[in-house]
Amino acid sequence: MKKYFFKSLVIVALVAVAFSCKNDAEVTLLRTINFPQTFSASTHQLVITQENDSLKVIDFGWEAVDYGIQAAVTYSLQFVLAEDTSGANGWSRAQEFYVGDEVFSKSLMGYELNKIGINGLGMDAGVVGKLAVRAMAFVDRPTYSNTVVLDFTPYIAAVVVVPYPSLWVPGDYQGWDPVSAPTIVSADSSGLYEGYIYIPAGGTLEYKYTAQPAWEPMAYGDGGGGTLIEANFPGANFVAPSEGYYELSADLNNMTWTATKTTWSIIGDATPGGWATDTQMNYDVVNQVWTVTVDMISGGSFKFRANNAWIIDFGIDENGNLQYADNPLYPYNPNLSNLTVPSDGNYTITLDLHLAGQYSYKLKKN
Repeated sequence: MKKYFFKSLVIVALVAVAFSCKNDAEVTLLRTINFPQTFSASTHQLVITQENDSLKVIDFGWEAVDYGIQAAVTYSLQFVLAEDTSGANGWSRAQEFYVGDEVFSKSLMGYELNKIGINGLGMDAGVVGKLAVRAMAFVDRPTYSNTVVLDFTPYIAAVVVVPYPSLWVPGDYQGWDPVSAPTIVSADSSGLYEGYIYIPAGGTLEYKYTAQPAWEPMAYGDGGGGTLIEANFPGANFVAPSEGYYELSADLNNMTWTATKTTWSIIGDATPGGWATDTQMNYDVVNQVWTVTVDMISGGSFKFRANNAWIIDFGIDENGNLQYADNPLYPYNPNLSNLTVPSDGNYTITLDLHLAGQYSYKLKKN
């Protein structure tokens, strides 16, 4: 008798589950969801160059996925090295490119695919590699298309130094050589110059500004009290209080200067510390960049900031370029976005401030 009573309970439970799933438009777990295996690419061999960097280089297409409910299906593209598609961790390093709801094709520009290959997957510039691509559909769970493999060759564009008005920063830290000295620049030609230099331990920690990559005809030095003077003579040098990474400024309109020692970090709900605790970056002297390797969350965002404070920090503009959100030297910029990562995972994040006025960053998923 107990046996039949138990079977009755099971039947009632199954009916109840089936009924609730039928009436819950957000849950499809009792259905088998199939992505039509017709995902395609317009080419299977692609070389990115400076000539096609700003052009559409490839088209992807797929058919709609039926989840059996009245809900918009969200589509994305996933990219990974072909060698990382198999095994227990297959596709775990994939870079995800959001497409949209009820969209069944996507064209990518050369620079978009190049950024995925170089920054996201660590591919070598100028070397052909196997890039695997698939489409992902999502309502309450993901389902995936067939995989297309591309013979893909990314490139790294030569760095073009913008000829901003500049001041050179020769000093004891680099042999007092104006020709090889780093520069600070006036990116808006306003007479306010700004940039970063690294001063290592040892030496006198002294430096000057010159208006040309030579000592004459004009050099600038410390007039005391934050004032700038013409100093075409020995002495009147600026002196850093200690070794470190400094943001320097010179205002030739008001003849003033600043030197702010900085360390850099990331902060935000995409990072382990959220918006309450900074995740510190480390300075790479050889490559002149700040880096950190950390687990990141795609559902959040983050910023770069100096000295664990909202005094100097970066967001990004509509083109994805770093811009100061806060900096005492410039007006507050409210028109910037926070940075994000394309998918959850472990990333090496790089902040490059060594080229004045052309600050940049990289996100590489490990």
